[in-house]
Amino acid sequence: MSFIEISNLTKIYESEADRVEALRGVDVKVEEGTFLGVMGQSGSGKSTFLSILGGLAHPSAGRVTVDGIDLYALSGEKLADFRREYLGFVFQSFNLIPYLTALENVMLPLAVKKMSAAQKRTQAHEVLERVGLAGRATHLPSQLSGGEQERVAVARALVNRPPLLLADEPTGSLDTATSAEIMDLLTSLNKDGQTIVMVTHNEENCRYFHRRLLLRDGLLVADERSDETASSSSAA
Repeated sequence: MSFIEISNLTKIYESEADRVEALRGVDVKVEEGTFLGVMGQSGSGKSTFLSILGGLAHPSAGRVTVDGIDLYALSGEKLADFRREYLGFVFQSFNLIPYLTALENVMLPLAVKKMSAAQKRTQAHEVLERVGLAGRATHLPSQLSGGEQERVAVARALVNRPPLLLADEPTGSLDTATSAEIMDLLTSLNKDGQTIVMVTHNEENCRYFHRRLLLRDGLLVADERSDETASSSSAA
């Protein structure tokens, strides 16, 4: 069984004035350890795809399973448990709390964990070190560069040690050099075994992916695989 299995995924948004088919019968299977890119123009359905995979929006039809768990057969409470245990989310806008330090932001997902405060701090420190920010733990977001803020967001997504990392345009607001740094970081995490699904419209990011899905008007129009990820930008 594949780690992620998506069948006939359909999402329709309806209002009195309009009916939009955001996804139309998408079928995908993804193996554990894959770095998957989901691409397409605005309105192609890629963000809807990520939201449904992340348990944030119910599909109109179809089935989504992760590690054998049928997401939308779960109750609301069980689905929330699934998100907490299985998923890490990284967003373009960082979504950091401005009055909390980098360390405190990373610790947030551990708030509901039955761990001592010292254990939570240690775990957060370890993941900050993993993303290269051990020396910036006490800085506020306003004292960090855009790339550093994105690294904090990645650390926060990883602190629960989730099997699946979902990234929505994580380089969208960064300059070219900083974007390459974040993509190199994600590639490094993937080489350590992290499964990553990333939505992007940036063609430059394609060289990092094991596999690329292209969505157009809600349809899966291309599914391209690479034998190996390209070298990092620093080696290019």
